[in-house]
Amino acid sequence: MARTIFYLLVLITSTIYAQKDEQAKVKAAVDTFFEGFHKGDTALMTSVMMDKILLQTAYRNKEGKDILVTDDFEKLMNTIANRPDDQKWDERLLDYSIQVDGNMANAWTPYEFWFNDEFSHCGVNSFQLFKDGDQWKIIYLIDTRRKSACGK
Repeated sequence: MARTIFYLLVLITSTIYAQKDEQAKVKAAVDTFFEGFHKGDTALMTSVMMDKILLQTAYRNKEGKDILVTDDFEKLMNTIANRPDDQKWDERLLDYSIQVDGNMANAWTPYEFWFNDEFSHCGVNSFQLFKDGDQWKIIYLIDTRRKSACGK
């Protein structure tokens, strides 16, 4: 009986450790994405992205209508690569909630966006990732954007 309990504890401990390790790798992929974003380094960003990813933004317009916009990947990369030197984009991630199941993961990251050191907006990023071999890659990114109610 003691041996069975021991093996169960080893199994549970190793499963928890493996889950935490994968979560750390997912977080590292998201962090790499934002390191590239802040530096204007699209090669660094795309190192943690699949070739064709879906980018969307969900927000409520001034009339109160819910809007979903699909962004063009190449346009976004071009905008980031050609950002003027006098513009500082600072997306501050406030937290990470990461879930992993096999070769699929989700990272939920509330954020604040600051433009030239002035608050612009806030929201949440939701990253969907796929484990391609031994590397986590972003396959889908949707974010929300608000000017107020940021603490909620």
